[in-house]
Amino acid sequence: MKRLALIALFLAAAAVLAAADSPLFKLTVQLDWVAEPEHGGFYQAQARGFFRDEGLDVTIIPGGPNAFVMPKIATGQADIGQADSTNTLLQVAEGLPILQIGAVFQDDPSGLLVNADSSVHRFEDLDGKTIIARPEWAFLKFLRQKYHVSFNIVPQNFSVAAFLGDKEAIQQGYFIAEPYHIVKAGGKMPRFLSTWDAGFRSYAVLVTNRRFAREHPQELRAFLRAYIHGWSDYLTGDPTPANNAMKAANPNNTDDFLAFSRQKIIDEKLVTGRDADGGPQRIGRLDPARYETQIKQLEALDILKPGKVTAAQAMTTKFLP
Repeated sequence: MKRLALIALFLAAAAVLAAADSPLFKLTVQLDWVAEPEHGGFYQAQARGFFRDEGLDVTIIPGGPNAFVMPKIATGQADIGQADSTNTLLQVAEGLPILQIGAVFQDDPSGLLVNADSSVHRFEDLDGKTIIARPEWAFLKFLRQKYHVSFNIVPQNFSVAAFLGDKEAIQQGYFIAEPYHIVKAGGKMPRFLSTWDAGFRSYAVLVTNRRFAREHPQELRAFLRAYIHGWSDYLTGDPTPANNAMKAANPNNTDDFLAFSRQKIIDEKLVTGRDADGGPQRIGRLDPARYETQIKQLEALDILKPGKVTAAQAMTTKFLP
């Protein structure tokens, strides 16, 4: 019996040593924007060693206005990317070999920033107004159809300057970023008309190449375990490791902005979800039923051809822990 115990101990030690000597699997992540708290899960997982603990050597590539996330994923220039579920659905319908594998935010924080002194308080008040936004944004067509409003569009240039100079200004923005910059520039805290309050509930998502998903299922599962751990640790623990990494990646980050944006994510339950089943257990999760609803909305808007794509074609939950 003693000999068997020694053999078992030897084999266990050998397995640990073999795992320690195994090369880490290299994996590249393409972000949609410059490093900011919306990417806190990535940077916390990297800074705290969660990716490495899962056998992964992860390289995070910051994005920007011309990140071209989905073309890079489709062509294998990056393994995982951050996008939004609406545009990803449209790209899948166009034949791009991409797959949605996990959630960044349970609700995409894009919405309409309204000046604090504006006469606009509800979506119905948008009738006759001018909105600074991306003309192709599907939410605009959704608003016109649901609320029977008509408005003009001025193309967005990712600046808040025009918003500051006009009390009736309305601008597409990110709930966790632009409000800070508006106040910092001397404006009042804007109101926010959210996509989720209108019933247009898209995710901010993680996407990968279909071939990569077929060939590396274990690595994707390992990545998502570490990523979810990263988000949980960033939101409930000490965010300093990720914040330091994001400041190094994006010198425009300040401690004040990082704290503001992280708190917005926490307050609005963007990562954990605002539904009845929301909470830490929802981090990273995707709901096929919500995809079916979104597909029907896009079809009703004539943005997506009926039957062109299904939830099963566009997303999967099989890599989530």
